[in-house]
Amino acid sequence: MIKLKAIQTKNAPSAIGAYSQAVKAGGFMYVSGQIPLVPQTMEIVSEDFNIQVKQVLENLKAIIVDSDSKLCNVVKLNVYLTDLANFQSVNDAISTVFDEPYPARAAVEVSRLPKDVLVEIDAVVYIGD
Repeated sequence: MIKLKAIQTKNAPSAIGAYSQAVKAGGFMYVSGQIPLVPQTMEIVSEDFNIQVKQVLENLKAIIVDSDSKLCNVVKLNVYLTDLANFQSVNDAISTVFDEPYPARAAVEVSRLPKDVLVEIDAVVYIGD
């Protein structure tokens, strides 16, 4: 049986439902979808897409780094957008946070996201055995 370990950091938004910020399982960590909430206020950072995606990536980074891992260990990102026209902005933002080889990624357009934000991203991180 796999031992699960929940991850919690005050440097990312607290869970607003029945989920953990991240869970370590086996050699991987699964980071829950992050939306552009400012951790200290739990308010949406801005209505501007570019500012939102930057905040989402900062939230992911906080969870990953505070769990003693590194961004270079991110193997997969799932990106949820309310408008695929913002896809290039996501590429631009990801290229400023991650180095090559970039994580594998899926990007899908959805009709709505929590709190009516414009972007949500989750991650799979390799943490070793």
